[in-house]
Amino acid sequence: QVQLVESGGGLVQPGGSLRLSCAVSGFSVDYLVIGWFRQAPGKEREPVSCISTSDSDTYIEDSVKGRFTISRDNAKNTVYLQMNSLKSEDTAVYYCAAKLRSAREYNYWGQGTQVTASS
Repeated sequence: QVQLVESGGGLVQPGGSLRLSCAVSGFSVDYLVIGWFRQAPGKEREPVSCISTSDSDTYIEDSVKGRFTISRDNAKNTVYLQMNSLKSEDTAVYYCAAKLRSAREYNYWGQGTQVTASS
């Protein structure tokens, strides 16, 4: 059974940085597509970024491009989301999710971590 645990969220002033971690157990991240999503209060969940089985195959949503970076540490079976120059509109619960490359949808989800950018 694949399990995902997010960490690294918190309260930060606008312009600050946070690094989210998604620790994966039960399957090697080498063979998984890992995505980051977020959901702000009163809004639908939206994709933020994802990384495929090849480190060169990444996606970053336009709204965070140039500020957020996704990466993977295979030795730690962990995927990271580095978030710089945070804005108030980045405030949301951030979730990581996993699927096999051949799957159409993400099958496994973490519990989420709160990110709040506020002065």
